[in-house]
Amino acid sequence: MKKKQQKWMKFRHRVVRNVAMAILYPYSKIKYGIKIDKFKEQGDRPYLILYNHQTAFDQFFVGMAFKGPIYYLASEDLFSKGFVSSALRYLVAPIPIKKQTTDIAAVLNCMRVAKEGGTIAIAPEGNRTYSGKTEYMSPSIAMLAKKLKLPIVLYHITGGFGVHPRWSDTLRKGKMHCYVSQVIEPDEYENLTDDELFAIIEKGLFINEGIADEIFKSDKTAEYLERAVYVCPYCGLSEFESHGREIECKKCHRVVIYGDDKRLSGKDFDFKFDFFTEWYDYQKDFVNALDVSQYYEQPMYCDESSFSEVIVNERKNMIFEEANIKLYGNKITVNEGDADEMVFPFDEVTAVSVLGRNKLNIYHNKKVYQLKSGKRFNALKYVNIYYRYKNVSKGDTDGKFLGL
Repeated sequence: MKKKQQKWMKFRHRVVRNVAMAILYPYSKIKYGIKIDKFKEQGDRPYLILYNHQTAFDQFFVGMAFKGPIYYLASEDLFSKGFVSSALRYLVAPIPIKKQTTDIAAVLNCMRVAKEGGTIAIAPEGNRTYSGKTEYMSPSIAMLAKKLKLPIVLYHITGGFGVHPRWSDTLRKGKMHCYVSQVIEPDEYENLTDDELFAIIEKGLFINEGIADEIFKSDKTAEYLERAVYVCPYCGLSEFESHGREIECKKCHRVVIYGDDKRLSGKDFDFKFDFFTEWYDYQKDFVNALDVSQYYEQPMYCDESSFSEVIVNERKNMIFEEANIKLYGNKITVNEGDADEMVFPFDEVTAVSVLGRNKLNIYHNKKVYQLKSGKRFNALKYVNIYYRYKNVSKGDTDGKFLGL
């Protein structure tokens, strides 16, 4: 006989949620300076919550605005931490999804939760913003929303880029605000095309914090900005090193200062950009015009990193503890000592993605590999160059999407 499928939703999820929020709410107010508006109109209905993604704590900010348990989509990295992953599955049952890939299982699990009357939360960007602007969203979010047939909540998280930028280890003293900005009922979107609904979602979640809107105090405003920047507006592809409030290009040795109001200024020179958002956009434009074929034989960058295979939903197996990593215009190579070099041609790689601040996943031959290097490692450049190569190889030389 066919075994009956167990319910995704459990009573314990509600208990865990209530206990966690009682602890995390006061912690968040103190740590993040956050104001969270409760969604008083929630009632007893389930929702599809779509939120913009600024900090590693965003899922908790969402949970504090709503009653009852919420089922979040989470990347496979969260499910590959052994005992910790098992505990999370038992306590809160997040919905696993493979980053940067089409994951049918994740869609089916979302439909399963919705059918049981559960509320689902998704960050359609799939990535925390590096620049302060809402990142690229896949249009597939509209198709999923129409399948679930739940009321759609658009949830705004603001101030997160100022308080805790993705590339930083340090929280700044400042203010955040989270609130429901819009609710779209099923009868409002059922007759819309996927493109029409997506346009509403995309516009409704767009936020640009590349402006001097608040003060975010810290003596380490620029520290680890090199995780997000690798193109110098004066000398092109480069490497950077930051300390405190300053970041320096290792090629031209120009130093840029990051202010408490998020403004950028050159040290003893006039810098081209007022905010990192503008610098980040310049970097994307630079890569989108880059001829990667000139780097097929010589590497663009060399790094040192640990290298593991991710056994999805189980664990990580270390392959090399101190690997030499080389980024070419058409591949990534990995080796350590006398071991045979592992080559990941971009034509065979299905996706490359950044997790957290600076971990890198490579999806190759139905396997997932992960690079985890030091604090100054820039994983973003690997993602951007991979997608630039993919755009060019498809004949889309004007393609703008660089992986996030």
